[in-house]
Amino acid sequence: MRTIMSLKTWLIAIPLLLCAPQIAQAEDHPATEALADSQGEQGPPNVVQNRFFLKTGRLEASGMGGYVPNNPMVKRFVASLLGAYHFSETFAAEGAFLFSPDLGKNDLKGLTHTLVDIAHTGSGTDSAAFQQPLDKMVMGATFAARWAPFYGKINLIGESVINFDAYGVMGLGMLSLQQYYAVYDEGVGQPPYTNLVTQEKKVVITPNFGLGFNFFLNQAMALKIDARSYFYVGKKPQYDPNVEVTDSRLYNNFVASVGLSFFIPEMKKRMYNF
Repeated sequence: MRTIMSLKTWLIAIPLLLCAPQIAQAEDHPATEALADSQGEQGPPNVVQNRFFLKTGRLEASGMGGYVPNNPMVKRFVASLLGAYHFSETFAAEGAFLFSPDLGKNDLKGLTHTLVDIAHTGSGTDSAAFQQPLDKMVMGATFAARWAPFYGKINLIGESVINFDAYGVMGLGMLSLQQYYAVYDEGVGQPPYTNLVTQEKKVVITPNFGLGFNFFLNQAMALKIDARSYFYVGKKPQYDPNVEVTDSRLYNNFVASVGLSFFIPEMKKRMYNF
């Protein structure tokens, strides 16, 4: 009896074991997935995976306007042109040209006038010899690599969705700097009695890095917000022309910019909606 029962058990179990892989495969079959989708059983899609804007293989040209907020002595407004080629959705190579017009004494901030006036009215023996060193970034060119690991969507009003990405950039370039000394000079005619003594220009090597955002307005244009630091090594300030300075320090020109980017060629038409 025990042998007969064992034989019956195996006769039932063997067909079930042979059918089990087929049942598992049927659960993963596209027809099964389509049926589950039509019955509302499909899980919510990852909406960030569906990119409204594609960059791979496209050229980007950007026009930017910016300002240097961390220079306490002079005002620097910067216009820049950026060009980039996107090898993928996350990586691009970039070249940039920067220009900042030199407006002479009109660029001076109030702190420069104040320091020159204080030195002139001071009682120290070195007051008459005081000079306030400053430099102006007037031109630059950089080459950089750009990495954009973050892509997202913002729903602001309920139906309007803004697509964006965030990127980091790092590169190397050159800056042209015009050097000046600000001195007290009553010969300028009216206060503030600050005049500029022009020094030689210098060109420095500048490593640079920064962060930025692209907010895609349509499939060919984006609003760009960008912030970068341009570093260089130079001599410490020399306030007394009779005392030579040989030590060096690290300087940083921080440029915050906003502008528009244009992408070519035109994106291929999409066959589905996001």
